[in-house]
Amino acid sequence: MDLAPVITVDGPSGVGKGMVTRWLSSQTGYHRLDSGALYRILALASVEQGIPLEEVDAVAALAKNLDIQFVGETEDDESILVIGNDWTRRVRTEETGALASRIAVAPAVRAALLQRQHDFRRWPGLIADGRDMGTVVFPDAVLKLFMDASPEERATRREKQLRNAGIAVNFAALCQEIRARDARDRGREVAPLKPADDAHLIDTTGLSPDEVIHCVKALLEASR
Repeated sequence: MDLAPVITVDGPSGVGKGMVTRWLSSQTGYHRLDSGALYRILALASVEQGIPLEEVDAVAALAKNLDIQFVGETEDDESILVIGNDWTRRVRTEETGALASRIAVAPAVRAALLQRQHDFRRWPGLIADGRDMGTVVFPDAVLKLFMDASPEERATRREKQLRNAGIAVNFAALCQEIRARDARDRGREVAPLKPADDAHLIDTTGLSPDEVIHCVKALLEASR
C-alpha cells in the first residue's frame, strides 16, 4: 500500500515551527504531528508516576501505552489530552521542555516513540514538526524544511509569549536555558538536531510571520 505523503518541519524551539505547520496543514488538508510534544508529555508523565528520568527503560516502557490526543486545528483552540486530562499549559512550559531534552538523548526512549510517530502517518498526508523528522523519522518526506533563529531572537519571542500568558520570566536565564538545550539537542549521539541533506533552510531571525510564510509558500509551490 502506498504511504501517505509527509512534509517535515525541523528545528529548535522558538523558530516558528508551530505557525508554519498549522499554515501548511490549512493549505494541504494534511494531519499534524507535534513530535516535540510527545517527549514533553512522556517526561511529565514519568515525573507524575515517580519514574526517575535516568531510568530510561522504565520511561520507554511508559511511552508505548500512554494515551495521548491532540485536539483542535488552530493555536487558539488546540489542546493536548493525556489520559483524558488537559495538559496543554503544562506541556508548553520551559521547565517541561528542559525535562524533555533530558530523556530525548536516550536511544531506548527515541526507539519507543518512533513507532508512535509513524502511526500518525495517514492519508491525505502529514505535516511533522520536530527535530529529527526529516533525518530519522520520515527520511522519505516529499518536502523538508529546517528552521532556525538566533538564541536571542528565540528568547525574545518566548519571553513575549510567557508575559502575555501572565508568567514572569528572566530574559538572561531564558537565553541560557535555550543555549543549553540547543547544546544537548545538537550534541546527542542519537538523532542529533541537524538539517537533512535535502532540507530547505529558513533562518527566521528578524523575519515577520508573514515573511516566513511567504518563504514557505514558495517552497511548497515549487515542491508540487
